[in-house]
Amino acid sequence: MKRLLPSILSLTILSGGALCAQNLTGTWQGTLKAGPEEIRLAIKISLENDKLKAVSHAIDMPQQPPLTASAITQSGSTVKMTFAAINGDYEGKLSADGNAITGSWNQGQPVPLNLARATPDTAWTIPEPPPPPQLMPANAKPTFEVAAIKPSRPEEHFAIMVNRGGMLNTTSTSLSDLIKFAYDLHVRQIESGPSWLESEKFDVTGKPDTPGMPGISQLKMMLRGLLADRFELKFHMEKKDLQAYAITVAKGGVKMVKNESNPNGLPNFLVGPRNMNISNSTMAEFASLLQANFLELPVVDQSELGAARFDFRLKWTPDAAQLSRFGAAPNGGAPAADDPDAPPDLFTAFEQQLGLRLKSTKPPVDVMVIDHIEKPSAN
Repeated sequence: MKRLLPSILSLTILSGGALCAQNLTGTWQGTLKAGPEEIRLAIKISLENDKLKAVSHAIDMPQQPPLTASAITQSGSTVKMTFAAINGDYEGKLSADGNAITGSWNQGQPVPLNLARATPDTAWTIPEPPPPPQLMPANAKPTFEVAAIKPSRPEEHFAIMVNRGGMLNTTSTSLSDLIKFAYDLHVRQIESGPSWLESEKFDVTGKPDTPGMPGISQLKMMLRGLLADRFELKFHMEKKDLQAYAITVAKGGVKMVKNESNPNGLPNFLVGPRNMNISNSTMAEFASLLQANFLELPVVDQSELGAARFDFRLKWTPDAAQLSRFGAAPNGGAPAADDPDAPPDLFTAFEQQLGLRLKSTKPPVDVMVIDHIEKPSAN
């Protein structure tokens, strides 16, 4: 469940139609203020096969790879860009002389981002893109060569991340979180655990004994070994009929984009309490994300989409229970109930935006019964 959060700083923009080309082609530069930092962006927009294409580079952060955006439109002087992979939007006004765009970037809250058309004298040097990450061999069976576990600080937020070198880093993860991720379980599928199973939080750092970025099954394999070695986890599995949600394909078919770029790679999850951007995910991996963070019941994949991987964006208006499970404040900044522009509830959004359904069912599911577990051994 890789949470290598993609940066807004490196974007690839694709658009249909040559209508915008006369005004927008060229190199655009601007500085984005991200907290105390100022980050220079250079966006090169060109016309290829009657479609606009733009590649944005973070001048001072060459390690950031480009990302593909879902849309760019121009209506009069208004320019809009949507970046589904990072849940971001840009909107600006093109100046009368066509040499400036005054606008803002929005990834939860608006931040000013004004762009100027570069000239040979003002153009910044664009860094070379980073090489693609090395992938762990698909037949490798890695373990953690070195692993450190320490109590989390109260101010830390939940995260599970894998960097380009394959190093695992988690923050504010409970033992329950680690078990749910490693074994694809909902909290209702874990029984007989200690009182601290969910309350005590840990930071985990793990270096694999095999070079490269692991696949999702390899990452879970390493975590299972860590749970057995450092937490002394012993358990047995039982089958029980539990109330659950099943992911199925809606009548009109899926509305997601198939991703065939990295069939053995990790999914990329960028999630918030009201939206998510998913890339390179199977439906089984998506089901694990939903049951771990958003839904009160286990989620099973009955989509029959198999190992196919997809990219998609989902926006919805959460209820109080969903906000609570995600760890957000009761209102979470959610739109007012009477807001006509508010996104629909999660179940409606599923069908409208993804072409999927969440159906209530009661199938036999695996339940982990914990026989023994200890607090983590010293590093």
